[in-house]
Amino acid sequence: MAMARASSGLAYPDRFYAAATYAGFGGSPNSSSKGVTSKFSNDVALLLYALYQQATVGPCNLPKPRGWSPVEQSKWTSWNGLGTMASIEAMRLFVKILEEEDPGWYSRISNYISDPVVDLEMNHNLMAGLPTKTEIALPETKTIPSENGNSGEAQDKDVMVEGLGSVSVYDQWVAPPVSGPRPKPRYEHAAAVIDDKMYIFGGNHNGRYLNDLQTLDLRNWTWSRMDVKANSEAPPAVIPCAGHSLIPWEGNKLISIAGHSKDPSEVVNVRAFDLQTCTWSTMKTYGKPPVSRGGQSVTLVGTSLVIFGGQDANRALLNDLHILDLESMTWDEIETIGVSPSPRSDHAAAVHAERYLLIFGGGTHATCFNDLHVLDLKTMEWSRPTQQGDIPSPRAGHAGVIVGESWFIVGGGDNKSGVSETVVLNMSTLSWSIVTTAQGRVPLASEGLSLVLSSYNGEDVLVSFGGYNGRYNNEVNLLKPSHKSTLQATMSGTPALDSGSGVQNATNGTRDVD
Repeated sequence: MAMARASSGLAYPDRFYAAATYAGFGGSPNSSSKGVTSKFSNDVALLLYALYQQATVGPCNLPKPRGWSPVEQSKWTSWNGLGTMASIEAMRLFVKILEEEDPGWYSRISNYISDPVVDLEMNHNLMAGLPTKTEIALPETKTIPSENGNSGEAQDKDVMVEGLGSVSVYDQWVAPPVSGPRPKPRYEHAAAVIDDKMYIFGGNHNGRYLNDLQTLDLRNWTWSRMDVKANSEAPPAVIPCAGHSLIPWEGNKLISIAGHSKDPSEVVNVRAFDLQTCTWSTMKTYGKPPVSRGGQSVTLVGTSLVIFGGQDANRALLNDLHILDLESMTWDEIETIGVSPSPRSDHAAAVHAERYLLIFGGGTHATCFNDLHVLDLKTMEWSRPTQQGDIPSPRAGHAGVIVGESWFIVGGGDNKSGVSETVVLNMSTLSWSIVTTAQGRVPLASEGLSLVLSSYNGEDVLVSFGGYNGRYNNEVNLLKPSHKSTLQATMSGTPALDSGSGVQNATNGTRDVD
């Protein structure tokens, strides 16, 4: 069975078996412990051994080795230390570690595949689905294979990008040829655009919080790292965090707000990065600040930030609403009327007509949502209007941007798999439509990715970065929305949100899943 290929490669468990073979495991007659230890340090080799055993055999039930054999004792200790870790988790961690130690392993794996490898313990036909060398070879610049009605030939056509001006396709994701030192792969980071530059701050990589500030020049697709300087108010580096929000402000500042950290504070902190002085500072606020949290939504409405939901440091889910006035730097906790969205994190939020706050999706620790809630910011009343069109599936960890009256939503997951379709909501009619669907386990089908809006030659461009879909990635993809994608939903409904008369048709959507 042919598999769709993209830069993220094979899905699990095939990706694990390919990684194991590359690392020297897998039951190949040519594999040996010497082959493993020659590629990695002793500590890494022991951990890979333990994860391989956990993934293919299960928890360690062997007695501790007797006698004085440091190697066997170390192997047993490493495996036994994994306890009851699930097989699939061991597979994912094995691949993550390999990708950190040898980022180019997958592009070279065809050199390590000869005869099919059969694991003797589990009797799997492990390597049957591995790609050939020609399947692995990907063009540096390409369109992402999609299911949006184009023919197979059109889907596979490479698009040579020499700056954005030569991208002739619309409503299809394209991977531009980036240069410069790429940021570390991550998810739950934050992104913002100022003056044709996309700024990426923080995030989570392999369970570690990050605090670097990276820049992608959207005119020439060149990465660089900001040289952060110290000042009298703050050290050069801020606390590493993930699940925070990044807001462009006053043309030369980035506001970082909230987020999870190793040693969380009691309340939400607000920090600003000055692009002229390249310094961080803590912004003094007044009033009662919200409790510390991550995975919230932060929406700029005029000169105020509207903060909803998230998860506090004790993993309690929230559905409170706070507003920070950026002129007076004063917090207000808002009492709303109507039925609020249930507590959640990793949802998406947008504002329509400077009056309506829309909340879509998100999740709890066990459930994902596809409900749509609207808050009238004049009356502070919540409603749950009926959604029209191709209502998206439940998801959390997705990202969204606004183009006119269209709200584009990308990525996310449902605790089982990543969401591959890019959808758009017309915020006046509340009608959904599908823009494109990526094939395979691609970075776009990730949780915790970022999405920003930029422009080139007068055309809007959506730019995604990072995310996690079984592996952390640092891929950049762009999409030019066509007039069709921004107008399609408008043609199939009557206005549901009207700036003069408030929310209409506010009944529960029958296809929503809680």
